[in-house]
Amino acid sequence: MAAQIEGRAREILEAPNMAHVATLRADGSIHGVVAWADVEDGHVTLNSARGRIWPTNLERDPRVTITVANAENPYEFVSVRGRVAKESDEEGHDHIDALAKKYLGVDEYPFHQEGEQRVKFYVEPEKVTVQGG
Repeated sequence: MAAQIEGRAREILEAPNMAHVATLRADGSIHGVVAWADVEDGHVTLNSARGRIWPTNLERDPRVTITVANAENPYEFVSVRGRVAKESDEEGHDHIDALAKKYLGVDEYPFHQEGEQRVKFYVEPEKVTVQGG
């Protein structure tokens, strides 16, 4: 059953706070990265490029934990445990541009690489927890 992203959890995710994304490697060890995130239609959305480690991990095992600390008070954070419900190559470039607007205040992602295929992930939350505050 999907958990709801609402209240303070939604506020923290919608603000330009950095997300810590934890996925599982093939050997079962944890791989953690910092990424941009947002909320859309009850899902946490993430963006990366095909071929990188954590998207490859999610293709193999869709389980993920996303932790986002409030930049103004890092003792307050939201943790979302869930699974990738959908991924979209078609929305990848537009999504990274929208995230660049949120995080950098620019209309276009300034770090596009030649031949890079961006992918947008929709994470369906199974458990949402807010701590601190």
